[in-house]
Amino acid sequence: MSLVLRHDTGAVRSLTLNDPDRLNALSDDMLAALLAECDALETAREIRVVTLGGAGRAFCAGHDLREMQAARQAPDDGRAAFADLFDRCATVMQRLRALPQPVIARVHGVAAAAGCQLVATCDLAVAAEEARFGVNGVNIGLFCSTPMVALSRNVPAKHAFEMLVTGGFADATRAREIGLVNRVVPAAELESASAELADTVAGKLGSAVRIGKSAFYRQGEMSLADAYDYTREVMVENMMNDGTNEGIAAFLEKRDPKWSQ
Repeated sequence: MSLVLRHDTGAVRSLTLNDPDRLNALSDDMLAALLAECDALETAREIRVVTLGGAGRAFCAGHDLREMQAARQAPDDGRAAFADLFDRCATVMQRLRALPQPVIARVHGVAAAAGCQLVATCDLAVAAEEARFGVNGVNIGLFCSTPMVALSRNVPAKHAFEMLVTGGFADATRAREIGLVNRVVPAAELESASAELADTVAGKLGSAVRIGKSAFYRQGEMSLADAYDYTREVMVENMMNDGTNEGIAAFLEKRDPKWSQ
């Protein structure tokens, strides 16, 4: 059984976590499968947008707690295994962020702990009305410190900290209010709404979106002055693109651009 299903529709790649019996937990094998998909996407220039969802009742319930408990049987009580697990998870999250394609989470059911981290890591998110989001490790004595990294970069600090220390779940409406998701739709419309957003993004000049995604995150880590210096050079490089020239010409001539990138 493939732990991550792949389906391409035009320039959009749909990935689906496929371990429904374990609520698509980020097991060792699931993390490896996601990393392999990132490897494939790095060079798949024909793919302009990625959507990421889950099979079965949930988007993703976080790490596989049974695997984590089994790791405690090691002579060091699992310390090395735990460090390796969180390193591999962080690698997957960073690889998703670094992909040239925007990644859209399509969320239903529960997105908990590292599953919520996965939503926060994606560039955009569409949620079903019944979806719930939580970094609820504190309820079992495990503060969600690694999920906190992505969450705290998505939502205001007090909202993130409240979720982390109470272990409570935010419904989809609340998740949209605090900026964790972009859109909330009826469950029956989740696939079509995600596809519509993906098609909109895929219809833009691919090279411009690739440049823009990278610049968006890099400038956010800079001082204001450095960000303007950096993005000036990004804009200059973008202006040198033949596709950009075609886009501007099409706008001035009141016609649709003819893009091949």
